[in-house]
Amino acid sequence: MNPFCFRYSLFTLVLVICSTISDLAWAEKRYIDLTHPFDQSTIYWPTSRPFQLDEVHKGKTDSGFWYEANNFSGAEHGGTHIDAPSHFAKGRWRVDEIPLNRLIAPGILLDVSHKAEGHPDYLITENDFLEWEKIHGTIPEGSIVLVRTGWENFWPDKRKYLGSDKPGDTAHLHFPGFGSDAALFLSQRRKVGAVGLDTASLDFGQSKNYKAHQIFGEANISGFENLHRLAKLPPKGFRIIALPMKIGGGSGAPLRIVAEIE
Repeated sequence: MNPFCFRYSLFTLVLVICSTISDLAWAEKRYIDLTHPFDQSTIYWPTSRPFQLDEVHKGKTDSGFWYEANNFSGAEHGGTHIDAPSHFAKGRWRVDEIPLNRLIAPGILLDVSHKAEGHPDYLITENDFLEWEKIHGTIPEGSIVLVRTGWENFWPDKRKYLGSDKPGDTAHLHFPGFGSDAALFLSQRRKVGAVGLDTASLDFGQSKNYKAHQIFGEANISGFENLHRLAKLPPKGFRIIALPMKIGGGSGAPLRIVAEIE
């Protein structure tokens, strides 16, 4: 082979390899917003104060420039939000005390929507997670565990999503949640960093003692409730970034949560 041709071919090959590596290094990550917007249709717990946005000004000022400003109010626990461990556990982390590595961490998704369909009181079990592990491997310590029940499909219909659309009615709530065995498994045996799901509570709607909340809270595990678009996530291979409003001493807060997929 002509030496010049050989050097040229080698140079071309190096350029192709470098270009490929560069493309991989700069490959754009995909972000999925798992957050419901906060507005007049946002679902809150039946006994909670709903979200309210009051317009202060919207339009041109006397000086001729555009200006918008609003006041907002609402309960800590409503819409897509975080339950700090202190919500159901004395002496545990409040919102402003939760370490960032419990809010930003690798995530896994368990999909039980096929089991919960038609069963609004479905309890997520330890066995559900063991079945997931048979396919995908052991749930890593410190990971953020999300569960899709399919209830996000009912948002913002309060009657379908909660089981009742009557203000103050907590006796007729029906939606899936974590069973005690699942909460103990995740908190004690897998030592996860946080949990979340697409319903209004970590506990199922008919719970009277909120045992899952208590178990997770005692283990300093936060809960993300009323999540959105979980159907777009793979079983694993993504990172969760969950940043709540940093309310000093808060037991919960509105949450902006996204999934980052390579």
